[in-house]
Amino acid sequence: MLKVFGTKGSRAVRALWMCRELGIPHEHVEVHFADGSNHTPEFLAINPNGKIPAIDDDGFRLWESMAINIYLAKKHDSPLLPRDLQQEMLVLQWSFWVMTEVEKPVLAVMLQRLELPEGSPAAKYLRERNPKDPVAEQKAIEALEKPLSVLEKQLEGRDYLLGADFTVADLNVASVMSWAMAAKLDLSGHPNVFQWLKRCISRPAMRG
Repeated sequence: MLKVFGTKGSRAVRALWMCRELGIPHEHVEVHFADGSNHTPEFLAINPNGKIPAIDDDGFRLWESMAINIYLAKKHDSPLLPRDLQQEMLVLQWSFWVMTEVEKPVLAVMLQRLELPEGSPAAKYLRERNPKDPVAEQKAIEALEKPLSVLEKQLEGRDYLLGADFTVADLNVASVMSWAMAAKLDLSGHPNVFQWLKRCISRPAMRG
């Protein structure tokens, strides 16, 4: 059986969302960055980078969330991954784009605003690595303006990134953009993005 390593409050949510969209039987193996379980010899044998998520698909091991999702959709011949070569490349384009242009600043905002139970291991881990810094938060918000404008333009007159249908491109981009919701980021200046993101994250497979 496919094993997905990670914790729900992390990038692993992307792979878990994909598994549910595709109806793939899988085992979710809890691995958390805050308790050090991502640095055990057992997990490092799966992902030597010590990062989550990672999968073990009957002996085939893969890490990097976007690669995992594209692999799963392709392996299971899902209509979420277009069969047309150019459309498939657009899925790759948007998946790479969201990692290079959006993930870092939106994560920075979320980590600045995230409130966890005081004294919990996760809270301690978070604040040791991300002390409160209003200047850094504002810079991250400003850095998001250009990519959000690109996304807003792409979604003009369409429900999803490639057109009328939800695809892996939407899942991958929305899984990163969902952090904007967690951060209570003001998206009122980007109404197409806001409505598209609501459509994506309201899918039953995302909600689990």
